[in-house]
Amino acid sequence: MKFGNALIASLLFCVPAAIAQAPAASTQVKPAQHQPGVSATPSAGQSQGSPSDSLAPPSLAEKPDPAKEAAIRHLMDLTDGSKLGDTITTVITNQVRTVMGRALPPDQLTAFMDTFSQRFAASAPPKAVADAEVPIYSAHLSTDDIKALIQFFESPLGQRELKAMPLIAQESEKAGGDIDQKAVLQVLRGMTDTYPQLKQMLPPDSNAPPATPSGASGSAPTPAPPTAPKLAPAPTPAPSAPQK
Repeated sequence: MKFGNALIASLLFCVPAAIAQAPAASTQVKPAQHQPGVSATPSAGQSQGSPSDSLAPPSLAEKPDPAKEAAIRHLMDLTDGSKLGDTITTVITNQVRTVMGRALPPDQLTAFMDTFSQRFAASAPPKAVADAEVPIYSAHLSTDDIKALIQFFESPLGQRELKAMPLIAQESEKAGGDIDQKAVLQVLRGMTDTYPQLKQMLPPDSNAPPATPSGASGSAPTPAPPTAPKLAPAPTPAPSAPQK
């Protein structure tokens, strides 16, 4: 039962991780600001009346016209959004291999993963994810938005942005993680007086003063001042012979 729960939990957590790792348009492509006189195509089922209607999620039921779909797929190719399905498949497959590797010997694991990969690809082909993205793009972006984004990402600046954003996201995530990790340890160490069991769970604090040896007094003894080394007495010179 514990193994099954671990497998399910791993799959639940690795799908969001795959989406976060993918350099997909979901994290880089943002709706372009509408220019005066240019309005986005309203989504199906949305009215332009009450404010509550503007907060409703856009409808994904209607398939965009062929011209808009072609533009969306071109934008997805530029931003690697079309590779999201492959990324999710890879992350899930690797996660299943890691979990099953703890339960199966190596010879059985290879056969298991071959069968799993074939059946998984047949049940959820990566192309299905790209097909599902098209109406999502269409619901949130107008045709003018799509064309403007294509023009941007085909420009030198857009190409630099596509190359830089994954690195920026990765380095920012690490910087934020380091800050949060230090803060969590500091907070937990401050709670050890109330919850002493935390002392056995937390890593050693590198900034803490060295522990006093067991049985020693609270304060370290004051070292005695160094004494000057004793010098051997100088040899007495032999008496000189009397001069004649």
